[in-house]
Amino acid sequence: MENSFKETFEAHGENLMQKVKELIAEGNVRKIIIHNEEGKEIMSIPLTIGVVGAVFAPVLAAVGALAALLGDCTITVEREAPAE
Repeated sequence: MENSFKETFEAHGENLMQKVKELIAEGNVRKIIIHNEEGKEIMSIPLTIGVVGAVFAPVLAAVGALAALLGDCTITVEREAPAE
């Protein structure tokens, strides 16, 4: 069974897109969940190992549109636990 852990980051609308791009580039992220100020889940982005580039273009476009609408938001990241 694979182990994972979660981290949470605060972001403002204008910084949301940059943070999501950074998280995707890190490579050990399984899922990104974006919540609004009230804690409601707005978007969930499952990430699969090996999926890169043009496949994420529509996702990043959606995140960009979302960033324009949101003020403050919370990003929850599910990561793979390091191998022991």
